[in-house]
Formats: sequence, C-alpha cells, structure tokens
Amino acid sequence: MTLQQLLYFLAVADTRHFTRAAELVHVAQPSLSKQIRVLERELGAELFTRARGNIALSPAGEALLPVARRIMSDVDTARLEVQELAGLRRGRVRVGAPPSLCGSVFADVLARFHRRYPGIQLLVTEGGSRDLVRELVRGELDLALVIESPADADSALTTTPILRESLVVASPVAADPLADRTELPIGELRHHPVVMFREGYDLREVTLSACHRAGFQPRFAVEGGEMDAVLRFVEAGLGVAIVPSTVLAARPLLRATPLARPGLSRTIALAHRTDAAPTAAARAFQDTLLSHLADADTLPRGVRRLPAARPRTSKPGHAPRSPG
Repeated sequence: MTLQQLLYFLAVADTRHFTRAAELVHVAQPSLSKQIRVLERELGAELFTRARGNIALSPAGEALLPVARRIMSDVDTARLEVQELAGLRRGRVRVGAPPSLCGSVFADVLARFHRRYPGIQLLVTEGGSRDLVRELVRGELDLALVIESPADADSALTTTPILRESLVVASPVAADPLADRTELPIGELRHHPVVMFREGYDLREVTLSACHRAGFQPRFAVEGGEMDAVLRFVEAGLGVAIVPSTVLAARPLLRATPLARPGLSRTIALAHRTDAAPTAAARAFQDTLLSHLADADTLPRGVRRLPAARPRTSKPGHAPRSPG
C-alpha cells in the first residue's frame, strides 16, 4: 500500500467517478484504475462497487476511508512540520471553535497570531463541539476549543480546560415575555416555547438535561437550527433559547436573562489529538491563545478564565456535556 494509492482511492471516493478522480490528481485514468486494482488485490477486497456506471464505496471501502484520510492528513502535517523548522516563516494551522467564541475571544487571538506569524496560513472551522471533536479525531484539525467534561474520558484527545462560559435565556426585545424578570429559574421555561438547536448540537443536550432535571419536557416552537438560525428565530418572536451570553453582545434585538442559581455554564477546553503531537505552528497558536487569555481584560462578559489545569482526555465522537 502506497501513499499514491491512498491518494487515488480518496479521489475516487470523493468524486464517485474514475475519470473525474484522475483529473483531480492529474493522472491518466487508466493509471489511476490500475493502482486502485493493485490496492484492492493487496487488501483482498474490492473497495468500490461498480454498477451501470454508478460508483459507490463497498463495505471495505467504507472501512478504509477514515483511515486513509487520517494517514494523508498526518503525512501533510509531517511535511509542514519539517517546513516549519525554517523558523515559523511558513506553514499552516487548522483550528476550530464554537460560534460563541469565534466572534469574540477567537477573533482577537487570530489577529494577534497573524501579526506575529504572517507567513502561517490560518484555516478556521466554526462549528458545534461534537463536530469539532470528530474533525480532531479524523486529523482534519490541529487544535480546537471544545466543550469539556471529565465524565467523557478516553485516549483519543488531550484536553486542557481553559474557560468557563455562562449560559443565559435569550428572548426578543420586542414583546419580550421576560421583560420584567432579572433572573429566571430553569423550571419556568415550561411556560415558554423554546427554540431548539439541531440534533447533535451540545447546547441542545445542555438545555434538555437542565429541563429534565427540573422535571419537565420543554415545548419546542421550532427545532433544527444552528447558532445563527436559532438567534434569528428568537429575534422573530418564535420563542426563547438557552445560549452563551457572549453571542448576544452584537444582537440589540435580543435580551439576556440570567438563570437563577445555580445557573448553567459550560467548560471550554483546548483539545488536540493524543496520538499526534501538535506541529510547531499549532504550538505557537496555543501559546498565543493562552497568552491572550492571561489578560483578564480581554475576556468578554460571561466568560471566566480557569486556573491552570492538568491536561486530560476526551472520548472520540462525543462532545463533552456541560456539568450544568
């Protein structure tokens, strides 16, 4: 099995077409097909099913796909690591963060890093914690800020808790059902329609868990959105939502009502794969992030820096849940 064969396999898997795959990797189609056949013979199984011109992954191909992606990602990382020995004058760092931090803390860190290392390419992924965890495990990200919990422990990711983020109830300023409230017990959400995040979004799990602990099932006005959509639905008066306080800073049409004690919060951790040491560029980004957070004045309202903690691990495929 060669890296070239894996590259050709991934091209066919992505395009589901041998001719287009050959064009993608700049090789003649017969040469690509031959290498795929050699790979199949070596593995002892067909990687694709070919029926009436339709190309699909076989069960063996489905099993090989994530492994091949990780191998090629690690090769790319190794190449960049060697290049970075020139002194961080060039390279790449792939980082991820949830929406609540992308527009606040993360934006400032990116600017600070770019000023210091202008030759390093920054690739940013904004997404829910569970999606970021999957991308870290697959080798598609070097570092990410994820939602952390000691309850989900395994060896796939090394995580270091760095921030505590407060959650609040977002409601529309126009015809605000919570206008007279300075805080809201979680149990009172039973009286209000809730705008709910999509399945797999960690804030959905946080909200549902808190409601269930209070003894009720929330009534959904609408469900299925991510952060921007949920906030827009609340602005439109469809219901209320539990969100990080930071996302409301630039939303004048929304009001934040704190939750009554003990409230809700979630721990943000810096994570990377345990089995692959961060590149020099990734380590420089991590240092820049931690240096930025050391200045408490840079943190938005509702975000608190945590004292230094020992790294621990996070279970692959599961974004850690808020301790509530």
